[in-house]
This record gives sequence, structure tokens and C-alpha cells, in this order.
Amino acid sequence: MAQVLSAADNDVILVEQDDGRVAELATLPRVRLVAGDACDPALLEHAGALTCDLVISATGRDEDNLVISLIAKRQFGVGRVAARINDAENAWLFDQRWGVDVAVPSATPLISLIEEATGATDTVALLRLSKAGVEVIETAITEQSRAAGRALGEIPLPAGTVVATVVRDGRPTVPGPEVRLLPGDELLLVSHEATEQEIHAAFQ
Repeated sequence: MAQVLSAADNDVILVEQDDGRVAELATLPRVRLVAGDACDPALLEHAGALTCDLVISATGRDEDNLVISLIAKRQFGVGRVAARINDAENAWLFDQRWGVDVAVPSATPLISLIEEATGATDTVALLRLSKAGVEVIETAITEQSRAAGRALGEIPLPAGTVVATVVRDGRPTVPGPEVRLLPGDELLLVSHEATEQEIHAAFQ
């Protein structure tokens, strides 16, 4: 979930209390990690609960998910709170009384929790592509980029790679080979073979 949400340009903060998991999660790019118990209001505040838009409580314990949801909603006024239900018999508890806006049973794929929590089908599409072996890779054009000022059709792309969109001044466009890349452009490329390093080498 963190990888998909961060790939969609969200600021993501993960709270984890298991030391082993903390070490694993530390390798995630573009994700801030806070070690500790999310049931602790002070730790949630330290993690940014006062200013966040969304809290997803997805531990393996329903009692923890309910406590985290209640603290997030009642103490910090988080706009949207989603929680995972591990035991179907507890489903009746996961409602507004406990601060839960979106409740998703554990049997439901986590992909649905993302979709329900954010309403963002585009992030879900990113995850589906990744599971299918297709990577969505982002690169930005700067003044120093070798691609700056060049037409897209002049740039040799790695095999199995296409440019899906060029975002310029906040507006995405479907690019043709004649589109000349400018500093500040952001490109999203879809590839089933190329690595991020290969994409970077082509444009930077």
C-alpha cells in the first residue's frame, strides 16, 4: 500500500512496532518510517496525524485497528480513516462510532482497501500493472538532462518501453514523437523490460 500510494505522489508515513519489519520497510523509497506503537496517541501525533488526510489501520489485530481509528478520528480529526477487519465477527464494530469511515474485510485484497480508502482508481491501476510484471517509471527533465530540448522521437528508448504521458505545467498529455522535451517536464513510462537505471540513462 505504501509503495502504491507513494508512487501516486502522496506523502506516506508508515508506523511499525516490530523491529524486524522496521528493518525491511526501511528500504522502501519515498516513504517515511516511524518505529513504535500506533495505538499511542503521542506517537501518532509525532508521525503527523494532526495534518494528514488519511489514516489506514491495517494491523493483524482488530482491537488495535479500532483503537488507532478512534484516536485518529476523535483526537486528531483525520478526514478519512480506513481499517482492516481481521475477524468477520467483529465487523459490526467497524463504523463511525469507532471513527472508521471505510472498513474492509481481511479476505478482501489490500488493493481494494487502497481503492476504498482513497477513491483513487489510478493508484489501483498502478498496482495491477506492477503485479502483471509491468513497471510504471517516472523521470523528470532538468536543465542538465541530455533529453532537454530534444524531440521525443529522437531519444532511443529501452526495449519494451513506451512513454505514456508527459506532464507539463501540471497538465498530462499523450505525447507524439514530435514533442520537444523541456526542463520541468515529468514523464511516465511503462515498461516490461527496462530498469529505472536504463530509463534514467536514456533521458538524463
